[in-house]
Amino acid sequence: MQYDIIIIGGGIVGMATALKIKQARPELKLAVLEKEMRIAAHQTGNNSGVIHSGIYYKPGSLKAKNCISGYKQLLAFCDAEAIPYEICGKIIVATHPYELPALNTILERGHANGLEGLKKLSRGEITEYEPHVSGIEAIWVPQTGIVDYKQVTERYAQKMMELGGELKLGEKVLNLIDGNGICTVITSKANYGAKLVINCAGLYSDKIALMTRPDLHVRILPFRGEYYELHKDKEYLVKNLIYPVPDPNFPFLGVHFTRMVGGGIEAGPNAVMAFKREGYKNTMFDFDELLETVTWPGFRKVAAKYWETGIGEYYRSFSKKAFTQALQRLIPEVQEADLHQGGAGVRAQACDRDGNLLDDFSIVEDERYVHVLNAPSPAATSSLSIGDTISELALKRF
Repeated sequence: MQYDIIIIGGGIVGMATALKIKQARPELKLAVLEKEMRIAAHQTGNNSGVIHSGIYYKPGSLKAKNCISGYKQLLAFCDAEAIPYEICGKIIVATHPYELPALNTILERGHANGLEGLKKLSRGEITEYEPHVSGIEAIWVPQTGIVDYKQVTERYAQKMMELGGELKLGEKVLNLIDGNGICTVITSKANYGAKLVINCAGLYSDKIALMTRPDLHVRILPFRGEYYELHKDKEYLVKNLIYPVPDPNFPFLGVHFTRMVGGGIEAGPNAVMAFKREGYKNTMFDFDELLETVTWPGFRKVAAKYWETGIGEYYRSFSKKAFTQALQRLIPEVQEADLHQGGAGVRAQACDRDGNLLDDFSIVEDERYVHVLNAPSPAATSSLSIGDTISELALKRF
């Protein structure tokens, strides 16, 4: 079958992009290919559901611009579609004096990114927002919220199909072949022709890109984030969302507490290298995928740079006691017995050959391809804005 545009990947970014294209140009023939039998099966479906405010991101970066725009669009979409969400706010807590400069930088970025109502909290003021938290200073961020991103993605898909777009499940892309001015997309079920292919394959985005760009400068490193949940009788320890000051040299936000929109409190995640790209447990292993990871020059440089941090993350992966100790930095009352095993997600983190973990969104264009190579958090919050960006890149060709 022939299409104007084929999108690979049925996560929140792929679906938002498909919706934006069909809204702008409903006459274009478009299909989304997803290898699983359901959409939002991986990063989107294992997301903790936080609506990010944009406070962390460098002013002017793609993350900052898309998060602020995407935040507004997401809330408007949820309002229009009656999707439950809550703007509950969060605190970012410094527990040691050495974290105060980074905390101040976060506050400065929040102001630069246009956030209003941010408030610096003293030790005594922290407990007015979160009575059980221990810290020396904190920032109150009123814009942060919670939502079910799987439900959001499903609604994107529904509206995209109402506009005539197609969704094909269980179709793993095996190859992309150029010829006669089109791309032939070969899947596990059929062959499709397209004038433009948009790669939103997440954990396999580099694999798809390598089919057309053998000199690709990045690879995806899969980082697993594991969660515990508070027992019901201990949920009173957390009112809303509680975050530590993140390590400015490591692109993760640290172990935190999240109240979920459907109920319950998540605690986590850590960030460990997964032994397969969709390895949601520490026992899951794929030799070929692991070999690809460890032989990438960038990975070896990352490992050399962050070996000490990595050991600590792995220790927490296998030790509930160590995980609890990390949580006790924020809430000293939390005990091992208060926690039970929760879920896990795997983050697709792009890494270049020089060992740089890409911090910003990364989109690369070819004549007949648009490759989304790095779309980590806050991609879910930013999804409609990212969809706008990719849609503009796509539609200039038609």
